[in-house]
Amino acid sequence: MAEKAPEEFTLRKLLFNDNGKFCLPCTLYKSFRYVSGANLGGSDASSASVGVDTAAPSVSITEGANIPAPPQDTTVAPPQGVTVAAVATVAANAAPAAPVSEFIPGSRTYLKEDPPDVNKVGAASWTFLHAMAAKYPEEPTPTQQGEMSEFLSLFSRVYPCFWCAKDFEKYIGAHAPQVQSREELSLWLCGAHNKVNKKLGKAQFNCDFWRQRWSDGWEGDN
Repeated sequence: MAEKAPEEFTLRKLLFNDNGKFCLPCTLYKSFRYVSGANLGGSDASSASVGVDTAAPSVSITEGANIPAPPQDTTVAPPQGVTVAAVATVAANAAPAAPVSEFIPGSRTYLKEDPPDVNKVGAASWTFLHAMAAKYPEEPTPTQQGEMSEFLSLFSRVYPCFWCAKDFEKYIGAHAPQVQSREELSLWLCGAHNKVNKKLGKAQFNCDFWRQRWSDGWEGDN
């Protein structure tokens, strides 16, 4: 008897069972977490890389639906045409789908998050400022120097934490921003950041490493 040819693997077969029902365990993977009435095909690079059929129908998950847990043993052999490396990549990105109640109304993308507190705002702001300084020109023009000084002055007045803003404004008054070069600005910001760290009882950062931390990276350093 002739050996039966292997069945062609398509995206439709991955997402739907023989009865045409949506493959619920697929919702465990980040790639399929937010399917909600959108075409499952598109131009996703991960689909194109394994040569799968992207002409799958759109589906939606009803809010409040009782979704059963996947079976304990979900280990299967890779489908025909899909490499072990591709399967490993999907497995590495696997994550439990968030309950419907955790998304903002009408969305399967944005989770309900509380407003950022002073710590989150502070960390994000310092990241922005250091990254900005690391991209500042090595030899800025007088116009660029004036714009940076003005920006930092405005930043200290609109920062969304009243006492933090006042502290930064006082620091600028006592220590004028050094905007003559990228290195001078980066070191000035590092000093300002360390002053805040000291006030909060945190460790001081060695400003000699500003370039590795915010510009060049640590590759090659011991």
